[in-house]
Amino acid sequence: MSTPYPFTALVGQDDLRLALLLNAVSPAVGGVLVRGEKGTAKSTAVRALSALLPQVPVVAGCRFSCDPAAPDPACPDGPHDAGGASVRDARMVELPVGASEDRLVGALDIERALSEGVKAFEPGLLADAHRGILYVDEVNLLHDHLVDLLLDAAAMGASYVEREGVSVRHAARFLLVGTMNPEEGELRPQLLDRFGLTVEVAASRETDQRVEVVRRRLAYDDDAEGFAARWHDDESALRERIVAARALLPHVRLGDGALRQIAATCAAFEVDGMRADIVMARTATALAAWAGREDVLAEDVRQAALLALPHRRRRNPFDAPGLDEDKLDDTLEQNGDGDDDPEPDGDGPDGGGPDGGGQPPQEGPDAPEAPDVPDQRDPHDAPADDGESGPQEQEPAQAPATGGGAGEQQAVRASEPFRTKTLTVPGLGEGAAGRRSRARTEHGRTTGARRPRGALTKLHLAATVQAAAPHQRARGRVGRGLVVRRDDLRQATREGREGNLVLFVVDASGSMAARQRMSAVKGAVLSLLLDAYQRRDKVGLVTFRGSDAEVALPPTSSVDAAAARLETLPTGGRTPVAAGLLKAHDVLRVERLRDPARRPLVVVVTDGRATGGVEPVARAGRAARLFEAAGIASVVVDCESGHVRLGLAGQLAGELGGTVVTLDELRADSIAGLVKDVQGTRMRSVA
Repeated sequence: MSTPYPFTALVGQDDLRLALLLNAVSPAVGGVLVRGEKGTAKSTAVRALSALLPQVPVVAGCRFSCDPAAPDPACPDGPHDAGGASVRDARMVELPVGASEDRLVGALDIERALSEGVKAFEPGLLADAHRGILYVDEVNLLHDHLVDLLLDAAAMGASYVEREGVSVRHAARFLLVGTMNPEEGELRPQLLDRFGLTVEVAASRETDQRVEVVRRRLAYDDDAEGFAARWHDDESALRERIVAARALLPHVRLGDGALRQIAATCAAFEVDGMRADIVMARTATALAAWAGREDVLAEDVRQAALLALPHRRRRNPFDAPGLDEDKLDDTLEQNGDGDDDPEPDGDGPDGGGPDGGGQPPQEGPDAPEAPDVPDQRDPHDAPADDGESGPQEQEPAQAPATGGGAGEQQAVRASEPFRTKTLTVPGLGEGAAGRRSRARTEHGRTTGARRPRGALTKLHLAATVQAAAPHQRARGRVGRGLVVRRDDLRQATREGREGNLVLFVVDASGSMAARQRMSAVKGAVLSLLLDAYQRRDKVGLVTFRGSDAEVALPPTSSVDAAAARLETLPTGGRTPVAAGLLKAHDVLRVERLRDPARRPLVVVVTDGRATGGVEPVARAGRAARLFEAAGIASVVVDCESGHVRLGLAGQLAGELGGTVVTLDELRADSIAGLVKDVQGTRMRSVA
């Protein structure tokens, strides 16, 4: 086994280290979600934490890590006799993004269950993680059905495996830690709320810290064991401090004044439900214990709010998480009582300090010269480090008039988004699970049965019994048991919903540049993006203006990034419709190689007035027919306005083999007819 990187050797990342340590002190805090750009030691910090956790007493031979002091009466390996206890290190179990359901929750031997009535159960990762850490790297890319299983286990502290009347239940209480890069997509709100704390991380911009990071990493790579030995004393001291804080935790007093501040803060930031209040209370208590105090102070409440509320506050889906710290300070000051909160005396292990002694020390033989003072600003206040858009998206678009054709216009804000009906891709797909188009999936309503290809995952009981029944006499059946062979097993086929690739092709030319009109266009696209966010689609954005088209956003799961690109989209110049369609066709061709099962839906937003070059309308028609020939579902949103209408967008939709809808119709209930038109058009073309 490789030597893990020492936790105390991490440079900077104070909030990240603090959040992990607070969960080590009080697992009831509920885990940590670490958001940030790649290469910021997210995974390294999580893996290093497991070495600091105290050892766990377990029942000898129990595959489910039952506590000898209070064994689970429903344990599948039980009942457990008194004695026979052993001690082992706390486990850190990693859940791969591509894991199957059986790997997560465990698997039943269906053949033995049917023929022998035996609950032959092989535990999964949830059982391995019981009383330890369950770590999910790239948690935002986890399949929805696995997310649902995690939600159930986290909420109930147990995992249930139900297969055709055979049921197994075992305890599954774990510290859930997830890491993610927001550029690759956001998490569902239900899973966000399950994480007790959230931390935003970014690479340091201080030269001294970056130098120290490189120095330590090179030293570790050269001699991992020797490097770890240099930090052994610091690791031991930190481990002892965790044990001491755990012992102090039951004695920490959470007074009425602190409780009022917690409740007022959650109400002021309009968080949903009561889980935020409970998590803040547990976090503030853990902060006091970590600082060696028996009373929760206002500074503990403030730090708890910064860790527990950013991902819970009520916001639009495309708003960046974060807290207004001025508002937070005002709320705490207005609700400060002081009757039961003693003044900080600075006598804690870290000498008190502005953060209540909550920050872990930066110690060890290679401690950098730079002071280890955490930056309490919201990471999203730094324009270049929000992990979702670079500096070019944060700066307002410039508006100098350029020579030749219409001048470039300054970007305008989108109008208010509105609810849309679902656009679907016709036919039956086999793409990734989602909520848009019909597809064959592992989850959904049962539509039939087939012989299993590989391991059996979903048994079709009736079909299995029907296949085995004619052979019972030949197999010498006696008694009540059904004699089942592997060839008799049948896999259930199911139909559910898939996520699609929604590729927006947006006209940003001069003919679209009127401020009110472009604002409405952006509002319509933003509304469709909101729908894509809820349907778990991938999205891409191609824009065309002037003499060419560009891929403003390659296909991604980050709908937030698409909204950011749309907001800063400038307009002006001619209307190269053909260039936009050809660019979109190239994007789809490449994406088909990367993800062949995900079906595309192309949404072209234009007035159809192709200009520039030789025979621009004819060239646009030839480019559009490439989509029809490939059977790609498409919708044209007609942005033409004024008394004189040429109907060019409708002609373009005909060439695409799709349908056309106006901006007004996009808002109306008649969009339901649009879905039928899309499906009907594609079905006629297939016929």
